[in-house]
Amino acid sequence: MSVVAHEYAHGLAALNQGDPTAAENGRLTLNPIKHIDPWMSILLPAMLWFGSGGRFVFGGAKPVPVNPANFRNYRRGDIIVSIAGVVANLMLIPVFMVLVAGVGILANALPTLEGMLATVQRMFLYGIWLNALLAVFNLIPIPPLDGSHILKHFLPEPLARKYREIARYGIIVLLAFLFLFRDAFFILLSPAVMITQLAVDIVRSFVIISAPF
Repeated sequence: MSVVAHEYAHGLAALNQGDPTAAENGRLTLNPIKHIDPWMSILLPAMLWFGSGGRFVFGGAKPVPVNPANFRNYRRGDIIVSIAGVVANLMLIPVFMVLVAGVGILANALPTLEGMLATVQRMFLYGIWLNALLAVFNLIPIPPLDGSHILKHFLPEPLARKYREIARYGIIVLLAFLFLFRDAFFILLSPAVMITQLAVDIVRSFVIISAPF
């Protein structure tokens, strides 16, 4: 749900900026099947999961097709479309917070269902964490992440041109960074931890069993 919302937001923002490519390709939808990528959604996560003994997994949805040439204003459109997915994930955090609180209230009213509701609530708590993680992770300025599309517009043109060339290596550069500079990677993700802790602390009185964070 979270990655689908992220991609949908990109497509919707692109349409609002004048590019109908995502809509024309059937990607302006919340149907998760339309956003599955055989490599990023299935094979890569499976390989990393089994290869690391369940200690590490990474994956994603199929990127929404966007044609920046259709934007009414290229620079503004590219920045808005790039940040739209991050905004969508941040907006989902209060939604999951409300769901956590709602389940907690329901559990107090129906104590016989506490065990089942505790499991549902934990899923919503992980929803808070995953959306905070997706928002912060996608702001890392490594091509092809959203942060790189924003940063390139603030670089001098010669440097921006070289920066864009890194995108051709895409996932290779990103995975190399994850494995070779793991400590730096966790530092970059520290805002996601703080956002999660703040959100969970707000709804902690509604948590049925101890929160996983």
